[in-house]
Amino acid sequence: MAHAQARDAVHAAFDRDGLAEQLASLNVETLAVDSKATDRAVYLRRPDLGRRLAPASRTKLSNDTTQMKPDLTIVVADGLSAAAVNSGAFELVKAFLPHVAKLNIEIGPVVLATGARVALGDEIGALIGAELVAVIIGERPGLSAADNLSVYLTYEPSVGRNDAERNCISNIGDDRLSPTAAAANLAWLINAARDRKLTGVALKDESEALLAVETDNG
Repeated sequence: MAHAQARDAVHAAFDRDGLAEQLASLNVETLAVDSKATDRAVYLRRPDLGRRLAPASRTKLSNDTTQMKPDLTIVVADGLSAAAVNSGAFELVKAFLPHVAKLNIEIGPVVLATGARVALGDEIGALIGAELVAVIIGERPGLSAADNLSVYLTYEPSVGRNDAERNCISNIGDDRLSPTAAAANLAWLINAARDRKLTGVALKDESEALLAVETDNG
């Protein structure tokens, strides 16, 4: 059964329109883009195509986001488990929104990307001119869970960034890391990244210690 659930998650379709409607209920604007992976079969065979925008999406994003240059761009990407995104991305974005004012940042529209790998966020962030990009993505399903979400945060995104230059918050979902905790974790990392002007292996995640102190204090 676990194997069947994993297969279903990998081949599930991203309900992008449904997520856009949910986010609209929070007054969050969205933009839809696609990678060069033209369908799911191509996406699974050609990871490289999932890391770059389709030409039409690149042009659209360039035209629609001229002069934006937000502090943070949030990308919601289907990744290897659209099922995880369909079930959990809205709650994660919703949990993060209260942190925006506390961080005193501008986030701009949430970009909804299909056929996407983590690195697609680098091109998206660079085109928009964002200081940071946070990619919420469905992770490769395992036998323990088929609906794991992760968030990858990258400072000064640009095409060619590697995984060592990102911070990852993983294992987000029911009975795992809650959206509330993940959102607080992300907020801490954003604040630290802007302060130190970097992300990745050089930025140690110390948010758990901070959260423990806050919990003890009330």
